[in-house]
Amino acid sequence: VSQEPVGLPDPLGEEMDSHPMVSSLLNKLANYTNLSQGAHEHEEADENEGPKKKTVKSPQMGTFMGVYLPCLQNILGVILFLRLTWIVGTAGILQSLVIVGMCCSCTMLTAISMSAIATNGVVPAGGSYYMISRSLGPEFGGAVGLCFYLGTTFAGSMYILGTIEILLTYIVPKAAIFVAEHKEDEVDALLNNMRVYGTCCLVLMAIVVFVGVKYVNKLALVFLACVILSILAIYAGVIKTIFEPPDFPVCLLGNRTLQNHAFDLCMKTEVKDNLTVTTKLWSLFCDGPDLNATCNDYFASNIVTEIQGIPGLISGAISENMWPEYGPHGMLVEKNNVTSFEGSDPAKDIYLPYVVNDITTFFTLLVGIYFPSVTGIMAGSNRSGDLRDAQKSIPIGTILAIATTSFIYISSVVLFGACIEGVLLRDKFGDSVKGNLVIGTLSWPSPWVIVIGSFFSCCGAGLQSLTGAPRLLQAIARDGIVPFLQVFGHGKANGEPTWALLLTAGICEIGILIASLDSVAPILSMFFLMCYMFVNLACAVQTLLRTPNWRPRFKYYHWALSFLGMSLCIAIMFISSWYYALVAMVIAGCIYKYIEYRGAEKEWGDGIRGLSLNAARYALLRLEDAPPHTKNWRPQLLVLLNLDSDQRVKHPRLLSFTTQLKAGKGLTIVGNVFEGTYLTKEEEAKKAEQNIKSAMAAERTKGFCHVVVSSDLRDGVSHLIQSAGLGGMKHNSVLMSWPGTWRQSNDPTSWRNFIETIRETTAAHQALLVAKNVDSFPTNQDCLGEGTIDVWWVVHDGGMLMLLPFLLRQHKVWRKCKMRIFTVAQMDDNSIQMKKDLQMFLYHLRLDAAVEVVEMHDNDISAFTYEKTLVMEQRSQMLKQMHLSRTEREREIQSITDESRSSIRRKNQGATETVNLSQQASTMEDTQEDEAQLIHDKNTASYAAANDKPDVGPDRVHMTWTKDKLLTERNRSREPNTNMAVRDLFSMKPNQSNVRRMHTAVKLNEVVVNKSQGAHLVLLNMPGPPKNRGGDENYMEFLEVLLEGLNRVLLVRGGGREVITIYS
Repeated sequence: VSQEPVGLPDPLGEEMDSHPMVSSLLNKLANYTNLSQGAHEHEEADENEGPKKKTVKSPQMGTFMGVYLPCLQNILGVILFLRLTWIVGTAGILQSLVIVGMCCSCTMLTAISMSAIATNGVVPAGGSYYMISRSLGPEFGGAVGLCFYLGTTFAGSMYILGTIEILLTYIVPKAAIFVAEHKEDEVDALLNNMRVYGTCCLVLMAIVVFVGVKYVNKLALVFLACVILSILAIYAGVIKTIFEPPDFPVCLLGNRTLQNHAFDLCMKTEVKDNLTVTTKLWSLFCDGPDLNATCNDYFASNIVTEIQGIPGLISGAISENMWPEYGPHGMLVEKNNVTSFEGSDPAKDIYLPYVVNDITTFFTLLVGIYFPSVTGIMAGSNRSGDLRDAQKSIPIGTILAIATTSFIYISSVVLFGACIEGVLLRDKFGDSVKGNLVIGTLSWPSPWVIVIGSFFSCCGAGLQSLTGAPRLLQAIARDGIVPFLQVFGHGKANGEPTWALLLTAGICEIGILIASLDSVAPILSMFFLMCYMFVNLACAVQTLLRTPNWRPRFKYYHWALSFLGMSLCIAIMFISSWYYALVAMVIAGCIYKYIEYRGAEKEWGDGIRGLSLNAARYALLRLEDAPPHTKNWRPQLLVLLNLDSDQRVKHPRLLSFTTQLKAGKGLTIVGNVFEGTYLTKEEEAKKAEQNIKSAMAAERTKGFCHVVVSSDLRDGVSHLIQSAGLGGMKHNSVLMSWPGTWRQSNDPTSWRNFIETIRETTAAHQALLVAKNVDSFPTNQDCLGEGTIDVWWVVHDGGMLMLLPFLLRQHKVWRKCKMRIFTVAQMDDNSIQMKKDLQMFLYHLRLDAAVEVVEMHDNDISAFTYEKTLVMEQRSQMLKQMHLSRTEREREIQSITDESRSSIRRKNQGATETVNLSQQASTMEDTQEDEAQLIHDKNTASYAAANDKPDVGPDRVHMTWTKDKLLTERNRSREPNTNMAVRDLFSMKPNQSNVRRMHTAVKLNEVVVNKSQGAHLVLLNMPGPPKNRGGDENYMEFLEVLLEGLNRVLLVRGGGREVITIYS
C-alpha cells in the first residue's frame, strides 16, 4: 500500500515533479563550481583517502548552473572593470561598438560551431582540446590544445596583473614598494611594483592550487556573486544619474585635465579672512606660494574650471563621446569644446600634473586589448561530464551566456558614453577623480562595490586559470601525442598535475614580468583566436565532408557560418597585432610539424583523415584521364621482395636502394607473394606485412605494403604486376633482385619465375630494374666518396638509363658520384661523330656526364667460348634426358659448373691475347645482327623468334640514337648481302647460334669489366628473354657471362615509352 509523503500537502507533492525544492536548489548552489570536471575527480580522491569513506558522486547540473553561470563568470572580468571605460573614451562610442560587435560576433559564431561539435557525441575532460583533436586529428589537436593552454596561462597572468593593479592603484596605493620621485617615472615605478607584487601573488595562488582544488571550488560562488553584484551596481548607478548624478568633480586648466591627488581646491587662489592666498594647485605650477611668483606660461594664461565627471544619462555627453580621440604616448587629455591659450614651452608639460596617455593608442591596439573580455566561452563544454544532459545544455547555456554578455558590453559602451565625461573616460587610472576607479565613480551605492567586486573577481579568475591550465596540459600529455610533454602527465597520488602546475606558473611569470596589462592582453588574444579559428575549421570540415558519424543534435549550424567565424578570427588576429599573429601561427605550425614527425600515431576518426581521403579520391580521378607526360614521368616502383622462413626481409638493401632512387617522391609499392591459400596463411601474411613495414620504416622507404597469398608463386607475382596500385596511381616500373643462387638451386622454378616476371613486365609495358649483388649496395647512412656511376648505353630504351643516375645523384649517398656514359660503336660507325652527337644530346637533356665511345670489333671466336657453350648445352641436354634423383642432379650440376669455370679460367688468358679491342678488323655482319638481338629486342622477339620473323630489321632494334646511323642501318637492311646474312642466321645449327651469342656476351663483358670494374654502380641494358621457352636456361647463362666480374650492377629494361625529353 502506497503512503502519501508525510508533511507535504498534496498540491505541493504534485509540484515536486516539475519544480525542485528550495533545499535542493541551495544544495546545487553550494556545489557550484567553475572548474573542468577533472577537478572533481582529484577533489574526490583527496576526500576519499579514508578506507571507510564512500565515493561522493558529483552533482548532475542543468543548463543554468552547469553552463550559463560558469560561462558568464569566465567571460565577464578584468577588462570590463579596468579598461572598458578607457576604450570607450579613446575609440568613441561608434568605434567601440564596432570592436565589441566584431569580437562578440566572433565568439557567437565560434559558439555555434562548438555547439555542433560538442553535441556530436560525448565530450570527456579536456573540453576544447578534446573536441578539436578528435575532429581535426592529433596534429591540429596538439597544436590547438597547446595554444589554448598558453592562452589560459597568459589569461592567468592578465588576471593577476589586474588584481595587483586594483590593489595598488585603488585599494592601498601606499603599499607600493617603488615610488616615483618625478612624474615622468610613474609608469616605470608602477610596472616594477606590478612585477614584485604579481610574482608574490602568483606564488600564493600556485600554493593554494597545489594544496587543494577544493578550496578554489568552494570560493567559486563567492567570485561569481562579486561579478554579478558589480554589474548590478553599475546599472543601478546609471539609473541614479538620471535624477541625481554623483559628485565627482574634474579640474581643468584651460582645456587640460589635471591630476587632483596633490590638491583639494580646483582654483588658483582663494580668499581667507579677506586676504587672497594661493592654493596647493598654485604651488604645483609656480616656483613659490607667493602671488608674485614666476608661474608656468600656460597656467598664467588659462583659467581653472571644474566640471562634473559624471554629468548623467540625460546630460548630452553622448554626442561628445561619439568620436575617437587616438593619440601618441604622452599626449595630454584635453576637453575639446573649451578654449585655451597655448603655453610657450610644451616640453615641460610632462613634469606637470596633467593627465596624459600612458601608451600610444590606435584602433587595432584596442581590439587586441578588448578581445580577452569575450573569451571564456569554453567553460560549459569543458565540464560536459558534470551535466545532466550535455548535448542539450552546452548549446543553450553557451549561446545564452554570449548573448547576455554581448548585451552587457554593448549597453555598457552606450551607457558609459552617455553618462561619463569624455576626459574622465580617457583617464585610464582615474587620476582626475582622486585615483578612483572610473567605472566605480558611476556605480551605486559606492565605488568600493566595484573595487572590491572586481578585485575578488580577478583573484577568482586567476585561480581558475591556474587550476584549469595544468589540467589541460595533463590531458594533452596523457594522450601521448607530444613526446616531450610526457613528464607533465604525472602528478600527485590523486592525479593532481604537479609538474604541469610548475610549468604553468613559470609561463605565467613571463606574463607578469611583462607587467603591463595592455601588453599581455594581445598575447592571450592570439592564442584564444587560434583556438577559436580551429574550432570553426573543425565544424566546417566535418560539415562539408558529410562524414557518416557527423550527426550533431544541435541543428542550427552551417559551414558558411563556420567559415565566417574562422575568417573573423584570422582578421581579428592580424588587426590587433600582425607580428603577434605571425608568432602564434609559427608556434602552432612548429608544434604541428613536431607532432607529425615525432608524435604518436593516433587514429581518432578525425576530419583531416576524411579530408585526405576526399583529396586523394579527387586526385586519383583526375589522374585517370591520361598517362603522365614525359616531363612528369618518374619511376613508380613495384618492389618485389623475398622473405626468409621467419618472414623477415632477405635483402633490406633493396629497400635502401628504393629510398635512394625515390627520395620520398612518387609511388612505391613493396610487394611479396606467399604460396598457399589465404585461409591457412592469413596469420603468416599479416606477420610478413608487419615485418615489411618495419623494414620500410628502418630504411625510410615511404610507400605501401602489399602481401598477396596465392596458390602459385608465379601467379601471385603476375597478379601483383597487373593489379597493384589504384587508378592512375599505378606502378610503371618493377624492381627486383637477381636470383643469385639459381645455379645451386634444386628447383628450376626460381629462375623460371624470374624470366616469366621479365616477360610479364614487358607485356604490361612496364620498365624492369634488376639489382645484382644487391647486398653490397650502400645503405642510407653510407656516403660514397668520389667515384662513378657508369651507364652502358647499347640500345635506346626510352631514356631510362639516363634518368636513373640523375635521380640517384639527388640522394646524399650518391651525390658525389660522377656520371659516365659509354656507348658501343661498330665497324661502320663514325666514333668521333657519335661522341659529338651524344655530347650534344646530353647537353640538351641538361645532364652532366662524361662520354666515351667504345669501339667493339668482332674477332675470331675463341676456343674457350666454344667450350663454354658446349658445356652449357651438354648440361642442359643431360638434365633433360636423365631422370636423376634430386641429390644426384644437384651433384651433377655442381660438377659441370665447376668444370666449366676452371676451363674458362685456364683458357681466359690465352683468349684475351687473341682479342684486341683497338684492332681495326672487319668481321661478318651477321655477328653484329646477333649482338643487337642479344643485347635488346624491344618487342621481346628473341633469337628464336627471329627464325619465325625474317623481316626483323635494325629499325625495330634501335641500336643507336643518331639519325645518320638509323638511315645507314635502314639502307643496309635493304641491301641483298644483309639478307644473305639473315639467311645464314636461319641456316645455323642451334649450337652455332648459341656460340655466337655467347661470343657477344663474352666480348661485351670484357669491355665493361675493363672500363667499369672500379665504378660504384654499373647500369646495363637488359637483353630480352627468348620467346621459345626452351632456351630460358641458356638465357640465364648468357646474363651470368655478361655480368661476370662486376660488383654492383643494375640491369635496366625500358617499358616501351620515352621517359626523358630535351624540351622544357
